[in-house]
Amino acid sequence: MTQAPPQTPIPTRTRVLGEPLDRVDGHVKTTGAAQFSAEYPYPDLAYAALVYATIPRGRIKSLDTSAARATPGVLAVITHENAPRMKPPPKPSFLNLATLASGTSVNYLNTDEVHWNGQPVAVTVADSLEAAHEAARLVRVTYESQPAAVDFARAEPTAKPQKNNALIQGGGSKGDADAALAAAEVSVDLRFTTPMHHHNALEPHATTAVWQGDKLTVHDGSQNIDWTRRQLAHRFGMNLNDIRVVARFVGGGFGGKGNIWAGTILAVLAARVVERPVRLMLTREGVYRTVGGRTPSTQRVALGTDRDGQLTALIHTSVTQLGHVGGIEEQVVSQSRHLYDAEHILVQQSQVTIAALSTASMRAPGEAIGSFALEAAVDELAYRLDLDPIEFRMRNEPDRNPLDGKLFARRGLRDAYAVGAKRFRWQDRTPEPRSMRDGRWLVGMGVATAFHPAWRFPANLTVRLSADGTVLVRCAFHEMGMGAATAFGQVTAHALGVPFDAVHIEYGDSELPVGPGAGGSAQTASVTSSLLEAAAQLKRDLRKLADRAHLSPAEPPTTILRAAGRDQLTATVGSDTRFGQVTGQLRFLTRFIRDRRRYVKAACGAHFCEVRVDPDTGEVRVTRWLGVFDIGTVVNAKTAASQLRGGIVMGMGAALGEETLVDRETGRIVNANLAEYHVPVHADVPRIDIQCLGDPDPTMPLGVLGAGEVGIVGVAGAIANAVHHATGRRIYDLPITVDKLL
Repeated sequence: MTQAPPQTPIPTRTRVLGEPLDRVDGHVKTTGAAQFSAEYPYPDLAYAALVYATIPRGRIKSLDTSAARATPGVLAVITHENAPRMKPPPKPSFLNLATLASGTSVNYLNTDEVHWNGQPVAVTVADSLEAAHEAARLVRVTYESQPAAVDFARAEPTAKPQKNNALIQGGGSKGDADAALAAAEVSVDLRFTTPMHHHNALEPHATTAVWQGDKLTVHDGSQNIDWTRRQLAHRFGMNLNDIRVVARFVGGGFGGKGNIWAGTILAVLAARVVERPVRLMLTREGVYRTVGGRTPSTQRVALGTDRDGQLTALIHTSVTQLGHVGGIEEQVVSQSRHLYDAEHILVQQSQVTIAALSTASMRAPGEAIGSFALEAAVDELAYRLDLDPIEFRMRNEPDRNPLDGKLFARRGLRDAYAVGAKRFRWQDRTPEPRSMRDGRWLVGMGVATAFHPAWRFPANLTVRLSADGTVLVRCAFHEMGMGAATAFGQVTAHALGVPFDAVHIEYGDSELPVGPGAGGSAQTASVTSSLLEAAAQLKRDLRKLADRAHLSPAEPPTTILRAAGRDQLTATVGSDTRFGQVTGQLRFLTRFIRDRRRYVKAACGAHFCEVRVDPDTGEVRVTRWLGVFDIGTVVNAKTAASQLRGGIVMGMGAALGEETLVDRETGRIVNANLAEYHVPVHADVPRIDIQCLGDPDPTMPLGVLGAGEVGIVGVAGAIANAVHHATGRRIYDLPITVDKLL
């Protein structure tokens, strides 16, 4: 059973760009009408559950599935002993970005090897969800364990420096930072740590897989429909056109749904085995066991200045984690290449490899944790210099990129701090730590800089202008709660000069032209670029039709189309063929790399934070927040502010509570649930004020930079700095918990 993707009507508006319009999917989501990947009805639907390994490394010696198979309603127990053969994941290559999609290098259930504690070793399939989980509980596995390094801290001495590649740089230097640090009149040399984090999207990962002969339909909560489709085609030896992936609504991703993890692959495998539609919904524990999280890190930040506070040396190094089965090399020191005008700079990222699940992208991978260390160190040095933290930052605000002298495409940090300081009443802050009180509460105020690079990827789409005045946009982009369909409706209406209610959007389906992945804060700029190109094509074609019909090009498009005897006019951007997409991707990457050699493009901002700390219990409460951001053109003021607030709330969690706890001997995650992994709740979050400068970046499509990730960058640093101002205690290890303040 397949359904054509429905059209989304958009409410009536005239002036649209930047307006705070309500999301067009708001009604279906708030009324429960929106269908997520685990909500598509199919007759004869079966349910699957996973069995997880309990050792970090070794082999399966034996499996006893008899009790599981005897459970009423069980259809199959699939293990490496009876699973159909699949192709292993392709080797990652930057020449084909889709090869980066596999979460791990493991060929699930096609091997008896165990590579991490939590790896799926069996799948149970049953008529009901309850029977599938009961059967999974009854599977008995014995192992032959092998020695395994599982503790990140113990493995740190084995770290190896990361090499540079075309997209991510592992290190860089200017001058002699070590010598400059040694000669500095004032300096700090600090060590910071951050723990592993997990995404905890509102919708846990879920897949509904349906085979119809040799054709496959997959409903999956994916951040990259095209990558998912290509991975499935490779793993199951299929023609790409025989696979349809639908991800119309995704209940949050934050990077965790950007890769293809075990649940998706094994749902498809199970559906093939039982020859029925199969739904595999990960439990919250299952997400922790089988979906990678943010890497832990150790970081060194060393800064040196002269007596006037001019930076002479900046050193930022990091160690992060990979698994033997994969992981991402987080750009932890990225912001330290760009933020401060030091004469001598050294940045270097390194990794350790242990018996653990692959690490994965998580909102602002690298910058979210790297900015904590950098901004806390900057704050500490400002105190030692007896300088206001904002003044110290402004004295070291560069005109060009500090590391290599590139131009900034635009950079509104000075304006962000000036606007924010006035609005937050920074002048009311007394500079001495532990000098402000509200009754029994210690009060502190802190700031930190936000910075996230601007990315852009290819986006294929079609835009059809009809004689009745309506416009149809078709593109397989992703809607994960950020209001993408609304924003692209606004861009289209603006570009074509049509009413907002005339635009309809089709998205979230691989039968549509291939869209970009939703990651890197790049989807808005990527699709906007193609929408502007399509609009320009349509305007050129309308001018030609007007000339032939002896009409003025200023006539309404509907008039021109009718006079020309045309029902519609369509503009296509990109290619539907595999060859066209690959060559287009290579051309795009060439332009992208060339462009990066000329400019530094980034969204940035300033966080202002106020905390109250109980001096007796160590309880920390964030009581005020202001974020002032330079994100380029704001397409929708409401959804942009929502994205920025979401990032700030996520940063509060990282600063004050979130920590994935891993047993140092077994590699087992011990708090794989929301009872013991502490995310912020409403009572933890104050009013968050957002202001966007709104100035366009002249080098980006429509001036758009992106808002999804810059909001989290610097949040933990701002909170740590405010806590230091309140208490006089500098916390170097996240999260900031009561035991560290008592």
